Amino acid sequence: MIVNSFNFLFFFIVVFLIYYIPWINKNGRRQNIWLLMASYFFYGVMDLKMLGLLAGVTVLYYYLGKLLKYEMERGNAREASIVKTSGIVVGVGILLYFKYLDFFISSAVELLNRIGLHVSWTAMHIIMPIGVSFFIFKLMSYLLEIHRERVQPADSLLDFSVYIAFFPTILSGPIDRPNKFLPQIQKPRRFNFDKAFDGLQQILWGMFTKMVVADNLDTITSAAWNFNTNSGVYMFLAALLTPIQLYADFDGYSNMAIGVAKILGLDIAKNFNHPLLARNVSDYWRRWHMSLTSWITDYVFTPLNIKFRNWGKVGLMLAITINLIVIGMWHGANWTYVLFGLYHSLLFIPLVLSDSFGKNKKLRAGRFGLPSGKDLFMMILTFLFVAFGQIIFFAPDITSIIDYLANFSWRIGSFMQGFEQIRQVALALLFSLTIIVIEWRTRDKEYAIQAKSRSYGDTLTRFMLLDLIIAIIIAKFGMSASQTFVYFNF
Repeated sequence: MIVNSFNFLFFFIVVFLIYYIPWINKNGRRQNIWLLMASYFFYGVMDLKMLGLLAGVTVLYYYLGKLLKYEMERGNAREASIVKTSGIVVGVGILLYFKYLDFFISSAVELLNRIGLHVSWTAMHIIMPIGVSFFIFKLMSYLLEIHRERVQPADSLLDFSVYIAFFPTILSGPIDRPNKFLPQIQKPRRFNFDKAFDGLQQILWGMFTKMVVADNLDTITSAAWNFNTNSGVYMFLAALLTPIQLYADFDGYSNMAIGVAKILGLDIAKNFNHPLLARNVSDYWRRWHMSLTSWITDYVFTPLNIKFRNWGKVGLMLAITINLIVIGMWHGANWTYVLFGLYHSLLFIPLVLSDSFGKNKKLRAGRFGLPSGKDLFMMILTFLFVAFGQIIFFAPDITSIIDYLANFSWRIGSFMQGFEQIRQVALALLFSLTIIVIEWRTRDKEYAIQAKSRSYGDTLTRFMLLDLIIAIIIAKFGMSASQTFVYFNF
């Protein structure tokens, strides 16, 4: 039951109607009971076998939070540290088991075989729970925030369970922090028409970018790894389209999740801030998957940076490298994700050496409303670096990266063979250019079609635009089913 499906639409209509029934709407606890039932039903439909794991770790961390606060209030710093560390070990252990154990076994077998020690170990083929990376990070941040005295433990297991299992975010984020989310569900949520309409618009924009832009680009990018039938130019073009396709896909999901939450009267974390407009790699990571980047920056980079402070720029680069490897490995168990993190860390070297790390001026329009020449050059350069990084990110293995690059070619004959699907390519280029222009024009908005005013002219134009988007989405539904979201794999 993916978010951009008729099944989810029917599910959400039922959730919405009952959620705002006056008898339930007057009592925040009743709303939370209903939200939890809906969230567990939603997760059960997606991954019924792992519903017990979700419930079990939720109860465990709820009581760990209580115990941690109890030890802190008694002044038992050592015991409090043990409780916090235990929670982190459990969370990391769950990720290691479900996401990385098979990888470690197969890597160890390969290494031993290469040095002549033949072993018969076999991978366990462990099934990874859907959304495990997202809800485990929520659980760990809960304990870390309590230990840092930034949040009080949840008053009830019900509230905490809703925070962990909230159905719009459990599969692919955003990764909400308890500081912002828990206070919202401790009081009744009244229906707010303006907020709900804003959420509906954001859902429609998310569906458009996912179903119309990302799915059309996917026909190019997903086929590029077939080296035997595609030309080098086709593959080069696919590499340039991949960052746009991934952004349209993941940002599309995030906008839908944020929009659904708004309709339910809740504000959740923003996940993207126009990353296609980034002018360097540091700027890119501040704009891309912000809820994950900020999580790892707070809990990994900042402590490491403090620890390595006496090492100067070498210490800063070491902290950045570890931070980016963790971000890469968060996505899964593959050496390509480690290489992806290392690659991006290398892009930080010029920024660190020039003392430009962390410094970015606000984007401003220049002549004719376009970026300045310097900004445009830096955007294009950053985009090219990111596009190369996506080849590493999506490669099945390191050998495939080499094969992909080896097949780049500018031969005319190869070029013509690569455009057998010329309509798809032309459409993909058109969508890509359109998205980039929209990103620039709406860089000060939360999402592209967010309303600026409520004047009659603006309202009429907005309804015409929404009607057009709805018509395009319906037409897309009629032509083919939408692809699943890329980040469901992580």
